[in-house]
Amino acid sequence: MKSLVLEKQHELSLRDFPAIDKAEETLAPHDVRIKIHTVGICGSDVHYYTHGRIGPFIVNAPMILGHEASGTVIEVGSAVTTLKVGDRVCMEPGIPDPNSKATRLGLYNIDPAVRFWATPPVHGILRPTCVHPEAFTFKLPDNVSFAEAAMVEPLAVGVHAATKARVKPGDSAVVLGAGPIGLVTALAALAAGCARVYVTDLAQQKLDIAGSLSPAIVPVNARSENLVDIVRRDTDGWGVDVVFEATGSPRAAGTVFEPLAPGGCVVMIGGQPDPIQYDAGAAMVREARVENIFRYAHVFPRCVSMLSSGAIDVKPLITRSFDFKDSVQAFEIAASTPPADVKMQIVLP
Repeated sequence: MKSLVLEKQHELSLRDFPAIDKAEETLAPHDVRIKIHTVGICGSDVHYYTHGRIGPFIVNAPMILGHEASGTVIEVGSAVTTLKVGDRVCMEPGIPDPNSKATRLGLYNIDPAVRFWATPPVHGILRPTCVHPEAFTFKLPDNVSFAEAAMVEPLAVGVHAATKARVKPGDSAVVLGAGPIGLVTALAALAAGCARVYVTDLAQQKLDIAGSLSPAIVPVNARSENLVDIVRRDTDGWGVDVVFEATGSPRAAGTVFEPLAPGGCVVMIGGQPDPIQYDAGAAMVREARVENIFRYAHVFPRCVSMLSSGAIDVKPLITRSFDFKDSVQAFEIAASTPPADVKMQIVLP
């Protein structure tokens, strides 16, 4: 089974991976076997490639990359009731311990024992087939493509963030960062009821894409424009109801309270590799609520429904696709952070 393997930092190969071949022979009663069709390249995949680690998760042995995936069911376990061979599906990549306290509380995304694709030592999904639990595999409506379905995983982050923010109809928001997570968060905030969403970034090409998504999105180039001045001008000096931090930049994270209205909410989405400066005074005088996001929980079916209904359109975010045979080149390009690209995907044969 040829797989895209991160051998070690800065070294990728497309090769057979016998350990996965052996593991994939077993299909438990509640599992399905899936032929993979499309896999998105996530920033975390690229970070493992360029840095060999993300925080405490270190690549100490060859690991298959990829966790944003869609495909087709090719075999079902004896106890599977909701899926059948031929169903087109997307897959939630984190499998928690069903008996853990976090899972029993409904917080399965923060279960310490969760097994998440392409998070060491768990292998990812850039391979021809996988075995996955029925409970974390979701059937696609006919009008949702494989490419859109592979966007459900990042979209789930944005929907989870908007849910944690408790967005109300008519709210205004700022999204710091116009990468894939920033833009799906902007779309999720609009779908949740925001009347206006300001999106900031340093790359004008990404801001152009952001502005094309909705007339309610206001792109702000952080190189040449002052976000706080623009927000104050448009809100009579009051500020926005929600600020979503989706850059992972310590510098950006240090500014989250500046455009925020009194009583507003800050949602920290972007992963921070190191401790950040937190302006407790600015938070206190606003009596700001601060939420933190770690992946998502209970939102995949909602995301699929919104894609199917047209409430959210992720197609403009998919800016480039590659054949599976060109996976190594795809990651080299992704690691160069081309400013005109948002989401790159790999299509398997």
